[in-house]
Amino acid sequence: MEAYAQTDVGKKRLINQDYTFYSILPVGKLLNLFIVADGMGGHNAGEYASWYTVETLVQLIRESKEESIYQILNKSIQEVNRRLRRKSYEQERLRGMGTTLTLATIEDHTLYVVNVGDSRTYLIKEDEIRQVSRDHSFVEEMVREGVLERGSRQYQLKKNIITKAIGAELAVKPDFFEVELKENEHLLLCSDGLTNMVEDAEIWEVVKQPISIEQRVHQLIEMANTNGGKDNIAVVLADLD
Repeated sequence: MEAYAQTDVGKKRLINQDYTFYSILPVGKLLNLFIVADGMGGHNAGEYASWYTVETLVQLIRESKEESIYQILNKSIQEVNRRLRRKSYEQERLRGMGTTLTLATIEDHTLYVVNVGDSRTYLIKEDEIRQVSRDHSFVEEMVREGVLERGSRQYQLKKNIITKAIGAELAVKPDFFEVELKENEHLLLCSDGLTNMVEDAEIWEVVKQPISIEQRVHQLIEMANTNGGKDNIAVVLADLD
């Protein structure tokens, strides 16, 4: 397995509120770990929320005494949610902060994904790109209910409204996914700064290129910026062997 990550402030924002982590070596009882968080909040509260959530979550996972992947991740996420909410009341500038979270780990040819918010996890292979996570956003919930058409004017106007975030409520309810892995797949985690600027088909074309993983990550970020760079961009890419 080979992995690489990068974030970029984009073309319109002054502060980078995206944060990433990856390790292809064990983190506690997990054999590997990949995380993207996209913070929200005024001033630098979003930047703090994503940084604090990821760094604290990694620490909690390392220290976890739980045995199952589900319990390790669920209890660690509940605890980091509690701690982030407590932090938000300690300083006025941090009030109301929160962050999205998408996380992945692999064991025994199975991909385990956790998602809160609209940052995404994809599996990519030679002939397709597949979104594993499910967006917790107002527009995607309306699409699933058949009320709104994806890509419509109303969709574009309201696509940044998320319905779940770490730190937003007393108890967070993340989505969990399990996917059996095949040969020669690529794992991509990213913030909406990439997916709002670059279509899935374009992401697929870049990721499947026979060039270095660093070059592919740089190309994805460059494409997002070329198309407007309206938000911070976070990319974690892993080639799965």
